[in-house]
Amino acid sequence: MRRRFGQSLRVGIAPGAVALLKTSRFGGSAPDLVAELAFDGGSHPESIAGALRLLLEGAGSANWPVSIVLADELVRIWQVTPPAGAARLADLEAAAALRFQTLFGEPTGAWQLAAGWDAAQPFLVAALPRHLLALIEQVCAAQRAPLVQLAPQFVAGFNQWRAALKAGAWYGLVQQRVLTIAAIEDGAIRAVRAAALPEGADLDWLAAHVAREALRLNLSVPARLCVSGHAPAAWSKGAAHPALACHLLGQGQGAGWSDCARLAATGSRA
Repeated sequence: MRRRFGQSLRVGIAPGAVALLKTSRFGGSAPDLVAELAFDGGSHPESIAGALRLLLEGAGSANWPVSIVLADELVRIWQVTPPAGAARLADLEAAAALRFQTLFGEPTGAWQLAAGWDAAQPFLVAALPRHLLALIEQVCAAQRAPLVQLAPQFVAGFNQWRAALKAGAWYGLVQQRVLTIAAIEDGAIRAVRAAALPEGADLDWLAAHVAREALRLNLSVPARLCVSGHAPAAWSKGAAHPALACHLLGQGQGAGWSDCARLAATGSRA
């Protein structure tokens, strides 16, 4: 596959599926779906690595920069409150590791932590499986496709749209009938919550769900929720609710695509 200046590849990796998109920084063109591959083995690292190798080989990806978006099922994301008096990165890493063990019941040895470390306010942490990351890096190196970015889907989506969030708004991402919400206060994420969407999840359900989460977190109920991803049709543009304004972000991108292809597109600015 011949590469033009400014073009790159984006790969979505989910349990049992991988998808490959071609994007360009110039011309305002939408991402192109190049290939998809389903595989047995679910979230097993060797199965994922084998599928990624076949995907990149089939596309002729040599010398193409690659960005990878991991499905949130493959990672762990949580919020950490910095300990009082924390002044060193080591203090913050220790707090993150302790919180991880409390939440997930295991040490962090098999996971690589990435975060916006902050000693002054709560910060978001993502844990990525070390073995899977090593295999992904090996596959990309073997295909001579430089790996330039790797992020969980929620992080990729939030980073893409954070500048579009107005004061007082929360952010949400919908993928595979799961809504993940970032509760935001004073410009910082205070908590991340994920919930399965029930059948017929309309704006009444959404407004009630957001209000419950705000109550649990002891935060003010937001007047607006900005949602990216594959939102239910009932939340589409033009719908209104007296308690919550739902603003959809990037709708229409990847219409008709699979969940894995939409995963790959998350965070793309093309």
